[in-house]
Amino acid sequence: MAGIHHIYLVPGFFGFANLGELRYFAHVREFFSSRSRELGIATTIHVVRPHPTASLPKRAARILETVARTLPRRHGSIHLIGHSSGGLDARLLTSPNVSLPTDLEIDRFVPALRTLVSVATPHHGTPVASFFTGLLGQKLLRLLSLSTIYVLRFGHLPIAALLQLGAVFARLDDLGVNSVLLDELFGRLLSDFSIGRRRAVQALFAAIAEDQSLLLQLTPEGMDVFNALTRDRPGVRYGSVVTRARRPGMRSTLATGLDPSAQASHAIYGALYRVAAQTRRPSPPALTIEQARVLRRAYGRLPTPKANDGVVPTRSQVWGEVIHAADADHLDVVGHFGDPDSTPPHFDWLTTGTGFTREKFEALWTDVFEFLVRD
Repeated sequence: MAGIHHIYLVPGFFGFANLGELRYFAHVREFFSSRSRELGIATTIHVVRPHPTASLPKRAARILETVARTLPRRHGSIHLIGHSSGGLDARLLTSPNVSLPTDLEIDRFVPALRTLVSVATPHHGTPVASFFTGLLGQKLLRLLSLSTIYVLRFGHLPIAALLQLGAVFARLDDLGVNSVLLDELFGRLLSDFSIGRRRAVQALFAAIAEDQSLLLQLTPEGMDVFNALTRDRPGVRYGSVVTRARRPGMRSTLATGLDPSAQASHAIYGALYRVAAQTRRPSPPALTIEQARVLRRAYGRLPTPKANDGVVPTRSQVWGEVIHAADADHLDVVGHFGDPDSTPPHFDWLTTGTGFTREKFEALWTDVFEFLVRD
């Protein structure tokens, strides 16, 4: 038992761990299980179920509670992997002298902590969080989240709904968005689910409505405070997976083709990309020589301050050792990219034209797995 690697996967903002048969980390879990068998390495894989939009301390406490409930007495090694804001939950949990809203003590598990991997995590914040803090922004976020759940369930949105959604996001710049239309679209999409699934989705959004503390904490200003108050724990290896999606423009629009549904999906992505590119910082976060070297090798040059994955600026994602830098959008890296012929099939959340594939997915998670089991 002492040699087992216990891997804990932490979903990001608005992320669901399980929603019926919909699983946030389904493809990652499948890959890790297969890789472990191939190499003869003993692993257990657990998915943490944090409140989707609660504060970072509450979400970090949920990780600790999950570890306490599932870890055997003879610990083995603990590895934390957080996607998006899940990486911040893990960082807060491992920060020395942290105080969390739980009676459990992290010190009990410190000897077993080995690695912390953040994947597309906004370590220095994201302008997208600032955008979604308003009333209209919250309705847009709710609709976008339901649309993502819908795509993962059915493979694609209804063409009429997708065209309307694309038109809504295309008008973000001039603020010409009808709030009533957002509610109508939400209700229309929700009605396509079975009664049982509809109740589960409604329960998810009801919980979200009760506590949305996380949004303000993920703004660049909120993350300045977070980084000033947290420290990396000695003895834990920190690594990050960095993502950069294709910059939307005339070329990407033409490459999307004539399919109206693909064009509408690309319009949604373009709007999100523009919001994420609205950096107000005079310069991006500083990089170490080694971090800069890895990014230059992956991308040909350092990503600009505006480069992002549709949600998080690329330079904001760097923390510790850069394990892998990918051309991918925010959900590609956890398996939500287009590959319907795969078993189980991979469904893309948005048409970005970035070109992430199963081979790239496997290369990314191979690098992460090797980071975990490295002595």
